[in-house]
Order: sequence, then C-alpha cells, then structure tokens
Amino acid sequence: MLAKKPPKPAPRRIFQERSKITALPLYFEGFLLVKRSEYQEYKQYWTELRGTTLFFYTDKKSTRYIDKLDIIDLTHLTDQNSTEKNCAKFTLVLPKEEVQLKTENTESGEEWRGFILTVTELSVPLHVSLLPGQVIRLHEVLEKEKKRRIEMEEISSSSPEKRKEPTEDYVDVLNALPECFYTVSRKEATEMLEKNPSLGNMILRPGSDSRNYSITIRQDIDLPRIKHYKVMSVGKNYTIELEKPVTLPSLFSVIEYFVKETRGNLRPFIYSTNETLGQEPTTEGRRERLKKNLHTA
Repeated sequence: MLAKKPPKPAPRRIFQERSKITALPLYFEGFLLVKRSEYQEYKQYWTELRGTTLFFYTDKKSTRYIDKLDIIDLTHLTDQNSTEKNCAKFTLVLPKEEVQLKTENTESGEEWRGFILTVTELSVPLHVSLLPGQVIRLHEVLEKEKKRRIEMEEISSSSPEKRKEPTEDYVDVLNALPECFYTVSRKEATEMLEKNPSLGNMILRPGSDSRNYSITIRQDIDLPRIKHYKVMSVGKNYTIELEKPVTLPSLFSVIEYFVKETRGNLRPFIYSTNETLGQEPTTEGRRERLKKNLHTA
C-alpha cells in the first residue's frame, strides 16, 4: 500500500513562477531519477507532470525547468526488475526514444505509473496499488485531461484565423532562458562577477554575433580568474566550445553541465530583489539595477 503522505508541493511563490512558464495543468509532482538516451547515468530531478508533459527541475526550488519530455505518444510503459530494495523502475517507450525512470520507493513508483498512464491512455489503470483517495484523484485528473483535449481539438478545428494561433497551451517565458542570463557585454559580465561575488560566479549572456551565447565565469583557485566560453546554437541543441565540444538539448542543460562538472563550485549568478513584494525583476530590470550597483560600488 502507498504511504499516506504525498510529496510536499513547491512553495506557492515557486508554483506561481512555474505557472508563468506553462499554462498546462499540474497533475502530479515529486522526485524522479531519469535516464534519457543522451545520459550515461540517472539524474535526479524534481518533476512535474503537467498535461502530458514532464517538466524537469534541478531541485524543488528551481523556477525554470532544464528539460521537458512530451509523453502524449507513449507506446507503452514497461516495468523493470530492480535489485535495489524499496525502489521502482520502469521505462517509457516513446516513438523516438526510451526513457528510464526510477523512484526513491515503490510507493511513489505506483503513483507515477498511475498518473502517467491515466493522462496518456485517457483511462484510470486497473492494475496499480493505490489507496481509495488516490484513485479518486486519478479520476479527477482524467476528467480534467479529457476536457483539456476537447478544448485543444476545438481550437485546431476552428476557423482558419484561429488556426494560425498557437495550439499548445504553454509558452516559454523569455524563450526559456535560465535566470542567470543577462543582456550584457563581456566587460559588463566581468564587472558583475567581480563586484557581486556573493550572488554567484557564472553568467550566460548573448554572443558577439547576437545569434549564439557565451558563458562568463569567475573562478577563485589561486587567484580570481575570469574565463569565457562560447555556446553555439546548433539546430535545437547547444554546443559548448571546449577542447572536446559538448552538445546539450537546452541552455538550462548547459548551465547544469558547468555546475555538475565543477561539483557545485560554479553557481549561476542570480540577482533578485526581495523589496518588490518578492517579485523577480525582468531581465532588463536586473541589468539596470546591476549597472547602478556597478557605478556606485
């Protein structure tokens, strides 16, 4: 039987920030260990199931996802035998890839299976070990998802004028740019890192050609050193120009790569203002505030 306590939801402020990125309804959330085709090992994410899309966050407090997976075309879900105690493993078989998922315990594994199958098959699965209250919740989610699908079909089958509008009911804010992105020059990024070390030591900024990107970092090993790395936009992917180039599916993955490769020594530079009722400033607003700080420091 499942544990009575579900994973604690993210604080309200974080939930509101995530809702600005996507209008898809939130059905379930919790920690998941994920292994996609480009991964060599499992990576743990705080995961949200919104509509038929899984959104992956580096942790419970992140307001921007680093990756997402649309599972609407799920072929089938295959359970895997696990030698690990109190652990559930299963594979999502999709037309273009197979994604392996692992949960911290068998109870949460049953919940994830239940919600994923409900939204993809549009029916509540019979062979899951759930408590009565959780089964009721699955039925509620089923009705919401059916209603959402009907509304999407009505939009796509309406007049030609309306067909020109986006049919997806989520939008990426600021083109889904990480919070450490600032529209600044190489010199400005260097000054920001030197004058505000407590805010982080890694900035994502536009490249000199305005089409690609650059990463500016400040490392304190023997003496503080500033380094710059080019991040090239290649199709839908991004390639970090290193001695051995690394290609990743999103800018969020690029930031995560630097953080993990340095074991957390590199941290995204995030300038937040709490004096405005806890609201995050816009990218331009953050830039102007930082410029003022730089001139007065």
